[in-house]
This record gives sequence, structure tokens and C-alpha cells, in this order.
Amino acid sequence: MKIGRNQICPLCNSGKKYKKCCGNPLLNAATSSSSFPPSRVSSESSKILERMEADELIRRQQQGLGRGIIATKFQGRQLVAVGNTVYHSSKWKTFPDFLSDYLKMTLGEAWGNSEISKPIEDRHTILQWYHKYCEHQKAHHDGTDNVKSMPATGLVYCYLGLAYNLYLLKHNVDLQLRYIERLKDINNFQGAYYELIVANCLIRAGFRLQLEDESDEMTKHCEFSAVSGKTGKIYWVEAKSRAVASMLGKSTKNGTTNKDPTCMLSKHLNNALLKPASGERLIFIDVNTGFEDGATPAWIEKAGTKLDMKEKDLKAGQTAYVFVTNIAYHWNLDSAKVGAVILAHGLGISDFAKKGYFRLSEIYRRKQRHIDAYDMMAAFADYPKLPETFDGSLPSDAFDGNSKRLIIGGTYFFEGVGEEEGLTATVTSATVAEHEKRMYIGTDKGQILIRPISDAVLADYRSHRDVFFGVLHRQGKTAKNEYEFYEDLVEIHMAYPRENLLRLTEKWSDAEELQKLSHEDLVLEYCERISLAVIGNNWRQDQPSTKST
Repeated sequence: MKIGRNQICPLCNSGKKYKKCCGNPLLNAATSSSSFPPSRVSSESSKILERMEADELIRRQQQGLGRGIIATKFQGRQLVAVGNTVYHSSKWKTFPDFLSDYLKMTLGEAWGNSEISKPIEDRHTILQWYHKYCEHQKAHHDGTDNVKSMPATGLVYCYLGLAYNLYLLKHNVDLQLRYIERLKDINNFQGAYYELIVANCLIRAGFRLQLEDESDEMTKHCEFSAVSGKTGKIYWVEAKSRAVASMLGKSTKNGTTNKDPTCMLSKHLNNALLKPASGERLIFIDVNTGFEDGATPAWIEKAGTKLDMKEKDLKAGQTAYVFVTNIAYHWNLDSAKVGAVILAHGLGISDFAKKGYFRLSEIYRRKQRHIDAYDMMAAFADYPKLPETFDGSLPSDAFDGNSKRLIIGGTYFFEGVGEEEGLTATVTSATVAEHEKRMYIGTDKGQILIRPISDAVLADYRSHRDVFFGVLHRQGKTAKNEYEFYEDLVEIHMAYPRENLLRLTEKWSDAEELQKLSHEDLVLEYCERISLAVIGNNWRQDQPSTKST
């Protein structure tokens, strides 16, 4: 978002370098020699900054809160910087194209060729995925060089997800040799694979990671520590995954045949709590079982019961944020109906992810007190969330030559409007009717124009609806439950001036008491009453502890 000092000034179109124009702090914007009055410069600057902010939000929604993708085109080749290494190829048109090759380059050509020389059933799990991934690509290739989409199955998420995990670690922290060696060793593959999934989610959620030195065998330690970019809190992270015979390279010698997904939960939890930690703990335990589409998995209740039982024998002061996950993509390689499930539990933490009935405002306050854990849950629910473009632009903009996204405030020529050949107008408002697959466009000419949209454009709109039109412009959405409705109201009303809220509540019976509240407490109280008036006076059960995709 920073404007380069030697860049031609984008704020006033003077043709001068930014440092000698609007970027010069000594410049008198009101000088009579200026071609543009200050009001116009200010207006144009605001529009540019608003567009830049919207584009940055789109990039973050695609790439997360970690270090952004660094890439550029040069002489027909795509360049991508990962940490301190630059990779390039003329074949990469999408970011997944790069990821596919990045995994090969990272693991090494010699090791890959050695595995490929074996029968498929004897190959390392990664090379088995690679074989099926190549077949998947061929099945959906149209014989041209055009960018072609293909179904996102469990196989795609396993293979490209692993590549993205390695990329994120190298780009944001450092890809230590021990992860590469552990991945190649089939006996250690599953543990390293799950740790990388956890690292991916932490990085995308805005945490800064510090990998622990596993060469120090004199002391026990967690996998890594994580510092929240939002709160600054330091967490010590431990990740364990249930080993199951015939899955992820395990056999009956080092994997269980027990059908209960929670059979290793207590053991993993106890071992994690034995590790020393100078900060708060984040403990991740994967049950490694098949994905159950459309229903709450049976293991959720059993896991919750075991965690409740553990509460009874905790040592004094022993607490942890515990996340029991099921990243089941490798169980359903050929299916698109796969996903991730996460159960959260505050071990020794009384106000996080506990069952009960609470006021909407109390649920909100609890979420803010434990916002890092909620951000972590959201990142897990989105795993692996693979970016498609190198620059954070929308796929429909980057790959669909017939698509041209409209920007509110932009001026366009609309063909087939009016009696003449078309209409030149500035877009003042826009929205999408999803069920109709149409866009409704308001213009400065007083007309409402209707345009059809493609499936690709509709998909991008659904992913980035509030900034799709180049400005922060809240689009209507349906809340999934009472709390989401309430939280949306709070987000809107936090920006309201206090005087406006007091005016809205001045005729309430307890108006004098409301005037004594802080602005935040006033907003929470006001929005709660409005919510209950809409959804009925029905205190909802607090169940933010489980998420699935």
C-alpha cells in the first residue's frame, strides 16, 4: 500500500514524481500554481487509498495474515520469492502451478525419482499422492494452454496443501532441514505432516512462529512457540496425531486398529502437558478418522467427555487451549465432500468453549477475551485455503478474459443501453443477486443496469462480497445463527457516535443507567436488545466450540 517516492504521483495525475508532488511535506497544496484544488486532490487521494485498502483486504482474505506472496513477471517468466530464494518458470500461470513444482524442488529430484522407481504401492505417501495428482490433472486438461479449473478433492488438498504448508513455513519463518528429513522418513511423516498443518493455520491467523531446536535432546520441548500479531501473547504449541494402521504410511506395527477415534486422546494430552511451557499452551490433537458429511461426528461428544474428565485432575495453575481436530482429506482422496472439523476446549479455562446458557453480550465479551483462540479456529475451518493468483487479485479478473470487475466510483461504457450505441456512466452502487446470477448497477445517470455474471465471478463475489466492488461496501448476508446476527449488529454500531446511540435509547425505561455505560458496553447492550426484539427473547446456548467445513 506504500507509494514509492520515485513513482509517478498517483494522487493528482501531475506527471511528477511523488516525492516532488503530493509526497513532498513542504508542498503547499493550496498554491495558485496547482492545476487541481485541494478538495479534488483530497477526493482523488481518498478514492485511491480506499481502492488500495479493498485490494489489500482481498489479498488477506485469500492469503491470510502472514507475509504476502512476493512475485512478479519478467521476460515471460513468473518469479516467486520464498524466504531468501527466488524461483522462476515460464509454465506457472496460477499459484497452484508453482506449488506443485515447489514441493518437488523442496523434497529433491533425486529422492522423488528414487521413489517413483518403486511400485506404486511401495512408494512414499507423498509420491502416491503425486501419481494420483498427475492423473487428476490429465483427466481435466483440455489440451490447450488456457487456465483450467479442476475439482478440489481430498487429493488436491493433501498434495497442494503440503506444498503450501512448506511454502508458508519457509516464507514466514524458516524451512529447517529437520522437517524435510522427517517428511521423507515414512515413520516420521505423519507427525511432521500434522505439525505443518498447525503451522499453516497459525501463520494465516497472524501468529509469528519460532521453531524449537529439536537437536537438543537433553530437555523436552514443544514443537514451536507462537506470538499473536493481534494481542502480543506468547503461546507454546504442541501437535499430536493418532497413528492409524494403513493410513499415512503407518502399519499395525506403529499404528492402531482401534476404531475409536478418541482412543489416544488422553495419552496425547497428558504427554503434551508434561512439556515445559513458559507461556500459555495451544495443544492440537488430531483424531485421524474418516470425514462425516453433514452431521456432527460421533467422536465429538466422546472427546468432550474425556476433556471434561481431565479438568478434575489438573495440577494447580495448569491450563491449555485444546483443539481436537480431524483433518480427513487423506481418507477421501477422490471425493470433493471432505473437510476439517475442530473441537475447542478451555482446559482449566472457565470462560472459553464451555457449554451453558449466556447472554449474547457475554458470549461477545468471552470471544474478545480469547480472540486468539477464535482466530485459530477460523483458520483451521478454512484449511488449506489455497491462493489461486500470485498478486492477490481475484481469479475471475486474472484468468477470465471476458470478465471485467466493476468498481464503485469508476466510469465505464455500457453497450446496448438507451437509443444510442451505449452509455458512459459512473458506477455509484452495485450489488449481486446470487440466485439470479445477475449484477444490479446504479449509475450517476439515474439508471439501474442489469448484467449477467459468470460462475467464476459469482464465486469471487461470494468469497469477497464486502470489497468485491473495490470499496468497503457491506453487502447483505444471512446470519447462520442468533449470535452471528448479533455480532454483525455490534460491528456496525461500534462506529456509531455515542450521542446517536443515546438518542436512540433516550425513551427506554433505564435510559439514565445506560448513559453511565462505556461506549462499548452501551453498544453491546443496545444491539442485544435489538437482536432479541428481532429473533425473540430466547437466550441461546453458547456453542462456539465446534467448527467444520
